Amino acid sequence: MIDHLNSVNKTLKFKSVYSDAFTTYGKVISAIDFTALIAAIEKTAMPEQGNRYVAHDDTCYASVQQAHLDELFGEMPVQVGYVNGYNSKLNALEYHKSSEVNVAITDLVLLLGKVQAIEHNQYHSNQVEAFFVPAGTAIEVYGTTLHFAPCKVEDSGFKCAVILPLGTNVADRKGSGVGEESKLLFKTNKWLLAHPEHKALIEQGAHQGILGENIEVYYK
Repeated sequence: MIDHLNSVNKTLKFKSVYSDAFTTYGKVISAIDFTALIAAIEKTAMPEQGNRYVAHDDTCYASVQQAHLDELFGEMPVQVGYVNGYNSKLNALEYHKSSEVNVAITDLVLLLGKVQAIEHNQYHSNQVEAFFVPAGTAIEVYGTTLHFAPCKVEDSGFKCAVILPLGTNVADRKGSGVGEESKLLFKTNKWLLAHPEHKALIEQGAHQGILGENIEVYYK
């Protein structure tokens, strides 16, 4: 799949989450069996269009052993949800002051960057790297990693589990106004930079902070 993606995307080069290049952004989780979580999310519906993000789902939460959740987040309370959809563009980049755990239910691509590269609340998309995540793979995405919705690699779209500290992405925030970074606070534990093309996010109050191309992932 990576060779195919590289052949149909002329400027974007794809790497595997199993490669050394990914270690800057996160790590593959191989010691935990997420079979039951994958089965639960496989049963969830796809949206008619766009993406559907569910921050917490009781069935998904119950499908992961509590000991494993405790191990992943140091016994902090967590939420287990998912995002399903048809996205193929960068559109925005977010980060949390915590890691995020993703489990790819289908094959998908993540477009990633580094928080350290943000300058005066702006980030250029030419610094983004593309990583292919095979179905069934679980990864930890570090708190210093810029990310957003996965990108599909097939017409049927993508499905992905999302595990985060409880309360993340839930409530709208406007920031304290103290310090430059506060302008990026969009929801609880969610700092966000939007691309100018994503008018809907900007209209909701997201900071317009991504310069350059709104990267698109092609798969055919």
